[in-house]
Amino acid sequence: MSRKIYVEQVTRTPVEEQQIELVERKGVGHPDSLADGMADAISRELCRAYMKEFGVVLHHNTDQVEVVGGKAEVDFGRGEVVKPIYVLLSGRATMIAGDRVVPVHRIAMKAARDYLSRTLRNINVEGDVILDSRIGQGSTDLIDVFTRSKEMPLANDTSFGVGFAPLSDVERLCYTVERELNSDAFKERYPESGEDIKVMGLREGDRIVLTISVAMIARKVPDIDHYISVVDDIKEEVERIASGITEREVEVNLNTGDDYERKAVYLTATGTSAEMGDDGSVGRGNRVNGLITPNRHMSMEAAAGKNPVNHVGKIYNLLAPRIAQQVAEEVAGVKEVYVRLLSQIGRPIDQPRAASVQLILEEGTSLSSIQQDVHSIVDENLANIRRITELFIKGELTTF
Repeated sequence: MSRKIYVEQVTRTPVEEQQIELVERKGVGHPDSLADGMADAISRELCRAYMKEFGVVLHHNTDQVEVVGGKAEVDFGRGEVVKPIYVLLSGRATMIAGDRVVPVHRIAMKAARDYLSRTLRNINVEGDVILDSRIGQGSTDLIDVFTRSKEMPLANDTSFGVGFAPLSDVERLCYTVERELNSDAFKERYPESGEDIKVMGLREGDRIVLTISVAMIARKVPDIDHYISVVDDIKEEVERIASGITEREVEVNLNTGDDYERKAVYLTATGTSAEMGDDGSVGRGNRVNGLITPNRHMSMEAAAGKNPVNHVGKIYNLLAPRIAQQVAEEVAGVKEVYVRLLSQIGRPIDQPRAASVQLILEEGTSLSSIQQDVHSIVDENLANIRRITELFIKGELTTF
């Protein structure tokens, strides 16, 4: 069956040429990102457990995780969580297959606990967090769609995924800055910095302004002078990172809510604002490409935690950016690529109801000269769509 692939040229101002561009990235320690991360960690571990026990991945969607903020007491040189962060693990999963019981709750709790321990370097998960698993049995109709096809999985929803390429300077800046500031190497140099880092980028013409918040670890900051010194050093680090990404002027602002005279600054006990009343939910943070980009097409799909076998809300949002990136890298004359994949429940996932590619072309490039090349890239990626499932289970793809 030939796939419904549409390749067209569109006329609009490319993002890099627009006067104003906004980009946001919520770091891995942000409560919304923590919810996404735990949801995916649970799904990944369930996939591995199902495959080990049954040889196949069974139906599940663990995309309902809520992080309810706790309470902490902090001051220079000390920090303590006095009311634990509460985490509700919800969603659906196959708990009984034949005569065998799958220990879903035990798997989910361990996956969430391990994820928090890996992500937040200064948290005591046993004492600072309450984990509560309320995952239930999956609905009969979706389990039927999940198991109906032994060949290509059938879409369990009518949904769409989007992707675009290439990334703009601001998009690359916001993503790279957060990843660098949360890297092991950076934390070795600046152990005072926590993982709850948010980067907001604004480009006005050719000038970029980054507004960054970095949670600081109170017990590693003895006084206000030390705090100010670390803030200044981190700003210099960000400026160094920015100089390797863009030639545009970049202004860096860090922890702009601080009041040095009153010594009211961003101190935390654990490195995340979830310790002090800030809540988080799956799907409320970054899109699947790790960014929030109001200048671009976006899907509001909460992809984290959805099963990677036939949930197109996850699979198509992971696949679309890969297609866009491949087109941008391999097809000459393409300035921007936008990919939209629409599923229809019950159809094989490699046969979307529509696969749309919109191209902004360089001057002198005709659509007819590249249309077939783009079509072939889309077709090949759809034919190998199950590779997305494999890469996710291996931990090589993330959704936030």
